[in-house]
Amino acid sequence: FHGQLIFSSRLPIPTNNMKLAILASLVAGASAFAPASQKAYSTALNVETAKGPYATELGAQAPLGFFDPFGITSGADAEKFARYRWVELKHGRVAMLAVVGYLVTYAGVRFPGAEDIPAGFAALDAVPG
Repeated sequence: FHGQLIFSSRLPIPTNNMKLAILASLVAGASAFAPASQKAYSTALNVETAKGPYATELGAQAPLGFFDPFGITSGADAEKFARYRWVELKHGRVAMLAVVGYLVTYAGVRFPGAEDIPAGFAALDAVPG
């Protein structure tokens, strides 16, 4: 019987080693679900609220307060600040209209005479003129 394994039922089974192996695997499995000690971390931002003449304006809110990272409004009077706010609102509205226009043309809606112009950036190459 060359190359074949022969099993004998008369071999003694080491029960103490088997019990020890089962106990070790149970302890290892239980330790996987034990809570680990962790250091508590705060998720709050460590940002000091900006102080200044515009700290109480509409839009200044915690945790940043009045957010002006480039200092554009430093030294600006109330009239210039009002103009900055108006220009920011105008640009935001134009950007929102641009997104809506992109989505509408992507959905297939076209102006009369522009039915052959594709949607998206492919329209840049297809514009007549």
